Amino acid sequence: MKNTPSKFGKTPHQPSLWTRADALKVRADDPTTTQPLVSANFPVLSDEVFIWDTMPLRDIDGSITSVDGWSVIFTLTADRHPNDPQYLDQNGNYDVIRDWNDRHGRAKMYYWFSRTGKDWKLGGRVMAEGVSPTVREWAGTPILLNEQGEVDLYYTAVTPGATIVKVRGRVVTTEHGVSLVGFEKVKPLFEADGKMYQTEAQNAFWGFRDPWPFRDPKDGKLYMLFEGNVAGERGSHKVGNAEIGDVPPGYEEVGNSRFQTACVGIAVARDEDGDDWEMLPPLLTAVGVNDQTERPHFVFQDGKYYLFTISHTFTYADGVTGPDGVYGFVADSLFGPYVPLNGSGLVLGNPSSQPFQTYSHCVMPNGLVTSFIDSVPTDDTGTQIRIGGTEAPTVGIKIKGQQTFVVAEYDYGYIPPMLDVTLK
Repeated sequence: MKNTPSKFGKTPHQPSLWTRADALKVRADDPTTTQPLVSANFPVLSDEVFIWDTMPLRDIDGSITSVDGWSVIFTLTADRHPNDPQYLDQNGNYDVIRDWNDRHGRAKMYYWFSRTGKDWKLGGRVMAEGVSPTVREWAGTPILLNEQGEVDLYYTAVTPGATIVKVRGRVVTTEHGVSLVGFEKVKPLFEADGKMYQTEAQNAFWGFRDPWPFRDPKDGKLYMLFEGNVAGERGSHKVGNAEIGDVPPGYEEVGNSRFQTACVGIAVARDEDGDDWEMLPPLLTAVGVNDQTERPHFVFQDGKYYLFTISHTFTYADGVTGPDGVYGFVADSLFGPYVPLNGSGLVLGNPSSQPFQTYSHCVMPNGLVTSFIDSVPTDDTGTQIRIGGTEAPTVGIKIKGQQTFVVAEYDYGYIPPMLDVTLK
């Protein structure tokens, strides 16, 4: 891809590549990189709503933050419709699978609070109806700005289009709970440009979402990660030797993998408030490997940059595959080069016996990984499933150099704070 010069005068970086050779090393059911089985008897946070992508309140450096002793999470949320004729089968029974599968079209941002880092209580919607400029409110990141409780929620406004936006509000606490005020004026930040990042006009299946702002611990500047696809008309991308990598004989054929063009995007702020952004070339591309690198985020540890992203089995390209889960890469500097963790990129995948049990993992700086339950088999054949729409058990991983290891399992939705802020 062609790099355009930054207005900051910095020489544009070259994206790192997640290659087909890397992906060939992915191994499902390796105990060091496989999420423990989720029981079909899991508890549900709410019988009234589905939740999926979970966004813990954090500071700009990435630390999970509580406020006056209250933990706060934001979730993509949709009402359940057990009595809606649209979701009743021919026998009049609730078709929860169809209701669950339709949730993305009505996704809204809700918040929850807890004294324990679990046992979440539903607070309600973050924004009133009509505040967000589009139909769907898709995932992003809530950032606690200061001791006055101000929060910038970066998220994705979708349909029509897909725009990275932000909205500012405030956390208010009492001894009984948490409320959110403000969140009334949504500011558009940027959209895909068609030069570095693919637009809807170039590909009806494009992705551009999931903002994750951060301050680089080394240069101090404000940046943002996001998911994208490499610019260009769908089907026009070339899967060359660099994208293939060092494959053994017989694995040079790439099939139709030119349609898989995922990347992890990055932008830099021109101001300190995060209101004005310049998109930069992607940090990482997966052309010929995968079509989705969702919810990218960092863990900064031991002077290294650990880049995590989530992806699906069904978004892999021809000739390569891997489980639904979280994938990771590491570099010594922000702009790379990045190499895949564990040789393949796989950090935490679903077991093959329950391939859809969890998704949308978020790796926190304390090594805890949260996700949501999608569906779990309820019989030995796997034909009967139970829909989740709730928090999964938290998993602990150890990050050591270029390797990761599953080392612990915790309670459902356990997201403990790393620091507590007392409001003034």
